[in-house]
Amino acid sequence: MIPDYDDIRGEIRKLCAEFPGEYWRKKDRDRLYPDEFVASLTAAGYLAALIPEEYGGAGLPLSGGAAILEEIQASGCNGGACHAQMYTMGTLLRHGSDEQKAQYLPQIASGALRLQAFGVTEPTSGTDTLSLKTTARRDGDDYVINGQKVWTSRAEHSDLMILLVRTTPANQVSKRTEGLSVILVDMREALDNGLTIRPIETMMNHATTEIFFNDLRVPVASRIGEEGQGFRYILSGMNAERILIAAECIGDARWFIERASAYARERQVFGRPIGQNQGIQFPIARAYAQMRAAELMVAEALRVYEAGGNAGAEANMAKMLAADASWAAGEACLQTHGGFGFASEYDIERKYRETRLYQVAPISTNLILSYLAEHVLDMPRSY
Repeated sequence: MIPDYDDIRGEIRKLCAEFPGEYWRKKDRDRLYPDEFVASLTAAGYLAALIPEEYGGAGLPLSGGAAILEEIQASGCNGGACHAQMYTMGTLLRHGSDEQKAQYLPQIASGALRLQAFGVTEPTSGTDTLSLKTTARRDGDDYVINGQKVWTSRAEHSDLMILLVRTTPANQVSKRTEGLSVILVDMREALDNGLTIRPIETMMNHATTEIFFNDLRVPVASRIGEEGQGFRYILSGMNAERILIAAECIGDARWFIERASAYARERQVFGRPIGQNQGIQFPIARAYAQMRAAELMVAEALRVYEAGGNAGAEANMAKMLAADASWAAGEACLQTHGGFGFASEYDIERKYRETRLYQVAPISTNLILSYLAEHVLDMPRSY
């Protein structure tokens, strides 16, 4: 467990106890968004944890958000339904104007508005963000947006979207990182007025979508920060995203290890508990060691981030190591339960599918390794 925030963790456990496995199995089976769970987190103020007190939030540092999301996962729930509000909100908080913050942050804190959608990835560019093709052309006091985004999770359940677009053609900028801008889209106004949402069915109930923009008009006043500097704004949010998801993976690993250890103690085969066999013990113990090591990296990433340093390397390593730990714990848990691990009533197969996502999202392991090779180890750029 990442240290601190014991009181908050205790309250999170109480809240999550009201949403047992049966609740999540039904949502998973019917492909429904967990509105009741998100509403409870919102009402308790947890989704506003990182919003400053002056705007109605709790004013906690990123480590507070990490503790909340870790405990949600460790309780068997799924923070993926709403975790984006913590890191997408940061773009508005750090780079938005005083007017934008005053207009939106109190409403986000109160739950009157949901900021869950993060429109960055595109079908043709994937994680090559600088090659995105969605454009915003200036027309008087409006931008006219055309293009497509994919894997934009929770778009159907969000009122606002942080959208990255190209405002200057790539052939007219001196650096690939220039010419991109961030726009805050009011999806309530945009839907069916140039914005179309199409759900994508996936192996887990993640409420993800693809989005199409067809001459969508958005006021220039909705741009966050300076025109052309959007990539820099998004990067800081991506580090926060990776750290928070790493904390979720630690929570998943805790859940799997606790379930596997309990079952190994209780399950009797051949007249003895299966946990007496080293073939059962060792994978669980190894997963536990991996989780504890990943915890240290998450804590270090939080330390660097909260001190105002460049946490790029630490955030990437934390996400990779924590995702690997949660996957190893999931494997050990499923193997320990044998055939029962595939039965939905045990919740293991659901959590197994959910935690598998973080091997590839929000950034794949291969790209993390490429980042470390180039930016930390000073090797030639590989892509």
